[in-house]
Amino acid sequence: MKIKRQLLQSILDHLDSKEITVLTGARQAGKTTLIKEVEKELHARREKTLYLNLDFEPDFKYVESHDLFIQKLNLEFGENWGYVFIDEIQRKTNAGLFLKGLYDKNIPVKFIVTGSGSMELKAKIHESLAGRKRIFELLPVTFDEFVQFKTNYRYEQKLLEFYKLETLKTTLFLTEYLSYGGYPRIITEPVQKEKYSHINEIINSYLSKDISYLLNLDRPDAFIKSLRLLGVQTGNPLNYSTLANDSGLSVPTLKKYIWYQVNTFITKEISPFFKNKRKEITKSPVIYFNDPGFRNFLLNKFGLPVNISDGMTFQNFIFNLLYDYTLSNPPCEIHYWRTITQAEVDFVLIKGTSIIPVEVKYSHLKNTALTRSLISFIEKYKPEKIIIVNLSLSETREIKSTKIEFVPFYELLNVLKKGSF
Repeated sequence: MKIKRQLLQSILDHLDSKEITVLTGARQAGKTTLIKEVEKELHARREKTLYLNLDFEPDFKYVESHDLFIQKLNLEFGENWGYVFIDEIQRKTNAGLFLKGLYDKNIPVKFIVTGSGSMELKAKIHESLAGRKRIFELLPVTFDEFVQFKTNYRYEQKLLEFYKLETLKTTLFLTEYLSYGGYPRIITEPVQKEKYSHINEIINSYLSKDISYLLNLDRPDAFIKSLRLLGVQTGNPLNYSTLANDSGLSVPTLKKYIWYQVNTFITKEISPFFKNKRKEITKSPVIYFNDPGFRNFLLNKFGLPVNISDGMTFQNFIFNLLYDYTLSNPPCEIHYWRTITQAEVDFVLIKGTSIIPVEVKYSHLKNTALTRSLISFIEKYKPEKIIIVNLSLSETREIKSTKIEFVPFYELLNVLKKGSF
């Protein structure tokens, strides 16, 4: 049974647009499977398609020039409309200019392209295809998608009701997800030993096909060590000097490595929220991992039960939920808040002039007490709402004009949507 991805419908809806559909995301997050589903849907509509994978040399030859590519299109489609899928587009040098040239010829073709190396897709393609493309980012399988798969889609239209009623099963699913992560091959593999082999292969593939290709690394061990150190530092502001010293890298090299890690969809960076620069720490980013299983493997915790004391794994999980939400609700942004007096809030969502601080507690809260940091945030910024995400408590209270919502993790996105944030 295949894992149904929520992004599929968005891609299908975009097929009617002449814009180039650009699908980005980490290697082995399921991009190829997703566009194969799109192609299957097109075949059901009796549409003509052409699929090219630039990881394969026989397919790569067709993108060597516009003339050769158009000859291939004429062979496949004649003068009829067709849909062209190009997988791993980052393999093509100057991919953005190549696609722009084809797009501007107004040939009767709809392009759907994918890539795991986002430097090409977010930089050169972004510049070359201004007004000609829409970028979709495919994350590893979300918790909702994971639970739908694990329950054989029995509760597809009533998942929230399942979470509320089947609390023990929900907790077990969360523990499994936090331990193994959301890569499709790992989720569908029932054998523990094979899960470990798959995550090891994913990381080796990432190093050999993405990083070595992009960086020509002579010290892949140092690159992996920097990732491991980031795994330990997850959720804390980065100290580049300390990290560089611990990893045996120069600060410029470390920053370059982190930039590539972010832009190959392994990690995400968030910056601090501040208004008073004199009192708050500025410019030190915080790193989170796109997949908990990837981070666990780096920390030798893959497949191990996540203890209640390991709050950072849960906090990283909540970050991924929030990040997924921002993708479909622009221009929503995620920041964190920390002052020189050590007051801190895990996340601050910003949309226009509205802000919502989000605090994360990996526990079954029993009361609605607030931390000094949250009280300090309320006094300083007077937000309309604060969300405290936890495992089970669902309560609401008010302090002055601020509404405090204690929300079980599985209700977080629904609370944001109901508030039209």
